[in-house]
Amino acid sequence: MTVTHDDVVRWIRAFADAIAENKDSLTDLDSGMTAVLGKLDGDGSADIGTLLKTVGMTLVSSVGGAGGPLYGTLFLRLGAAAAGKEELTDEDWVAMVTAGVEGVQSRGKAEPEDKTMVDALIPARDALATAVAAGEPFAGALRSAAAAAEEGMKATIPLVARKGRASYLGERSAGHQDPGATSSWLLMRTAAETFGDHTE
Repeated sequence: MTVTHDDVVRWIRAFADAIAENKDSLTDLDSGMTAVLGKLDGDGSADIGTLLKTVGMTLVSSVGGAGGPLYGTLFLRLGAAAAGKEELTDEDWVAMVTAGVEGVQSRGKAEPEDKTMVDALIPARDALATAVAAGEPFAGALRSAAAAAEEGMKATIPLVARKGRASYLGERSAGHQDPGATSSWLLMRTAAETFGDHTE
């Protein structure tokens, strides 16, 4: 089972579409992903690492607020872990997601239950790693990761934000789903849909 450069391009396009569908709450990221789409066609390289680093750099430069550096870091770390690769195995994907989550945490200093994207990313990483280590088919492991991200995202609703822009709202942030966790779930969901569809 391998994921190709073209699969990764399809995933990024699918993620951009999902963000666009939710752009009312994810405005900054929507404009960033629009900028990313403009760069995808010009990428003549088959190197997945280079592709993901381009996505990361574009998000850093085009997304406002804390989201730009955090999403940029996520994709830069994904890219660094995939450097020189033209195809990815399920174990590559685990290593990439693990590196991405570490990057986001070190950049944003967020812990679980701070009501940030980490609340969706950490359960997704753990579910993915557990499933792959247990020898589950990649498609199933991807679905497990997406389901865990969704649970983590929904668990942010009652939380009071302790990090990021929402933390300025204090108690008023409770009762709202965290946008970072939402976009992280969309990232995992679109990966499951894109990579899982031909790896059954």
